[in-house]
Amino acid sequence: MQQGTVALCLPSKFLNNAPKISESEHVNPTAELTNDHPAGSAVGLRIGVIGTGQRAYIADHVAVSQTGARLTAAADITQAGRDRARAMFGSELAVFDSHTSLIEAEVVDAAIVTTPDWTHAEIAIDLLRAGIAVYLEKPLAVTIEEADAVLAVAHSTGTPLYVGHNFRHAAVVRLMGEIIQRGEIGEVKAVWVRHFVGNGGDYYFKDWHADRSKVNSLLLQKASHDLDVIHLLAGAYTRRVVGMGTLAVYGDIDDRHDRGDEMMTDWFSFDNWPPASQTGLNPVVDVEDVSMVMMSLENGVTASYEQCHFTPDYWRNYTVIGTEGRLENSGDTAGGVVKVWNRRRNWSTTGDQEYPISGVEAGHEDADLATMLEFLDFVAEGTPTALSPVAAREAVAVGALATRSLRTGSIPIDIPPLDTELVDFFIARTATGRGSAETPFLSREHNRLPPATDESQ
Repeated sequence: MQQGTVALCLPSKFLNNAPKISESEHVNPTAELTNDHPAGSAVGLRIGVIGTGQRAYIADHVAVSQTGARLTAAADITQAGRDRARAMFGSELAVFDSHTSLIEAEVVDAAIVTTPDWTHAEIAIDLLRAGIAVYLEKPLAVTIEEADAVLAVAHSTGTPLYVGHNFRHAAVVRLMGEIIQRGEIGEVKAVWVRHFVGNGGDYYFKDWHADRSKVNSLLLQKASHDLDVIHLLAGAYTRRVVGMGTLAVYGDIDDRHDRGDEMMTDWFSFDNWPPASQTGLNPVVDVEDVSMVMMSLENGVTASYEQCHFTPDYWRNYTVIGTEGRLENSGDTAGGVVKVWNRRRNWSTTGDQEYPISGVEAGHEDADLATMLEFLDFVAEGTPTALSPVAAREAVAVGALATRSLRTGSIPIDIPPLDTELVDFFIARTATGRGSAETPFLSREHNRLPPATDESQ
C-alpha cells in the first residue's frame, strides 16, 4: 500500500483494480449500460450526472481521471435539462427523467449530483441506500437536520459520500495554508473574511437562489465555501454563531420574471449595473443580500465572515492574524498576491513577504478538476480525501444557525455536536493531520463539539 492511503471497508464494486484506459480508447456508453460490468471490470466506474444545470459541466472532468471512469448516464426532471444533457455529454448518453429512474436502471456505480440545493439531501439519501457512490455539490444540505440525516445514511450503508467543497483546492487557499503551516504568522488567533459578490444580482437573485424556501439563505449557500475554509485555516470548528443581515437592495425591485428553463448564462451581463437597475428578478426574493456572521471556534479562535451581493467587484479577502504576524490576500486568483506582515511597524501596503497566487485567472476550474479527481480516486482506489463530510456538515451548521440567529434578533446560538460514531467513521476515511493545505488541519478531537447549552434552544 502506498504511503498516505488507508484500507477502507468499501463494497467490492468500488475497488477498481482494472488496468488504466488510455486516452486513445473510446468506450461507447450505450454498449455497457447493463449491470454486467461492475466497477472492478476493465471498463471502470460508470458515472451518472443528476441535474444538468449550471454546474453540470464539472462532469466533463471525469474523462481526465486515470481510474478509467467514464460518464454513461444523466438524469434531469425537465425536458430542457435532458436535451442539455445530450448536447453537453453526447447523444449516446442514457438519459432519464428522474434520479429514481436512473437508480432503478442499475446503470451507474457513482453519481455526480448538481441539482438545486433543496433537493440535495433527498437525492443523496436515495443514491446512498442504492449503493451508488455520491459526489454531492455543496452545500451538503440546507438544514443541519438534513445534513446529519445524509451522514447517518452514508454511515449505515457504507456507501462512499463526497461533498464538492472545491474552494479547498483553490490556489489561494493552498497558499494561505502553506504560509500558516510554515509558522510565518505564528499561531492563528483570528480569521476575517470579506466577500464582495459583485455578480450577486445575476448569480443569485434571478432564479431559485433568491427564495429562502429553496436555499435557506445565501449565508449558507454562498458562504459555505468560506465557512469551511475558515475552519481549515483556523484548525477547528465553530461552537457558537451570531448572525446579522438584511435585504437591502434587491427586495425593492419590482421587475420580476419566472425564467423557467433559462440558465444564468442567458441573462448574465456586466452591463447589468447599478444593482438597483436590475430587471427580471425571481418572483420570490426573500433572502438577504448583505449578511455576516461572528464565530467562536472551539480552540479559542474568533472569526467573522461578511457577504455583500451589490458590490461592483467580485472577490473575497481573507485576513488571518496569528501571534507573530498576519496574512492577507489581494485578489483570489492568478495575478493576485498573499502578503505577510510579521515585523512591527506603522501601516504599509507592502508586505514583509509577498507570494503570488497561481492557478486560473478567473473562476475555479482548476479546483473543480482537483475535486473531481479526488472523488474518483476515493471511490475507485480507496484513497482518503482531504475533506471529510463532517467538515461539510459543520459548514452547513454555521450557515444555517447563523441564518436562524440573524432572523431571530441576532441571538447567539450554539452548534450541536455530531454523533461521535459518525465522526469516527468519516475521519477514518479522511487524510487528517496538520500536514499541509491539501489536508484538513483538524484532529479527531477537533471534530467533537461540546453539548449545546440552553441558549441554543
